Amino acid sequence: MRVLRRGPLLGLAGQEALLVGLDRTVGLGAAGWVVGLVVGLVTVLALTTGLERTATPRLGPADRVTLVRVVLTGGVAALAADALVGPPAPGALVGLAVLGLVLDGVDGRVARRTGTASAFGARFDVEADALLVLVLSLHVARDLGAWVLLIGAARYLFVLAGWLLPWLGAALPPRPWRKVVGVGQAAALLLAASGLVPPLAAGAVVALALLLLAESFGRDALWLHRHRPALVSKALLS
Repeated sequence: MRVLRRGPLLGLAGQEALLVGLDRTVGLGAAGWVVGLVVGLVTVLALTTGLERTATPRLGPADRVTLVRVVLTGGVAALAADALVGPPAPGALVGLAVLGLVLDGVDGRVARRTGTASAFGARFDVEADALLVLVLSLHVARDLGAWVLLIGAARYLFVLAGWLLPWLGAALPPRPWRKVVGVGQAAALLLAASGLVPPLAAGAVVALALLLLAESFGRDALWLHRHRPALVSKALLS
């Protein structure tokens, strides 16, 4: 029987508290409640599974910051779901997403300063980034078109390709540009979601973000292909 751990459960409690706060301030319909709670429950299950596979089965200081980011993304998802069936609340949605982006620069620093950096934390950080971009792309696609979904789906398509072609799932060397592109995606989608610029300009900015994302993933795929023999040999020896 799987035992749910205290850290993930605190995240679920935080998700519920955020949804209550949104309900009392901007209003939250049934769709928002359902989506927000689903994000919270999936987060608990995913974190519990991930922690069971680590040597230290608890969230570190940086992981807690990342968990706050996921809770904020759950709020963004709830507001985006509500916007499909009722009046949107772009101010609250953008505000939560911006706060999540700001915290994206905090968890890594906390991990380094506390000496608690880990493979689990790095993976958690990446998945938190991908979730926010996915939610924002789903929201923005309503106005700009289905092509925007390529931004949100890119990370998951790359992972799927890695299952089909194992060499695509190998570890990549650190590359700062990859992080810049990731932040740029979220920033472009936020600009489009804010309604501060005309749709044509928003579409151009998001299209540029998609091109940069394609270049980044293409460069990673090319590097993995070039080093495929070495990666296969390393996998066989491990």
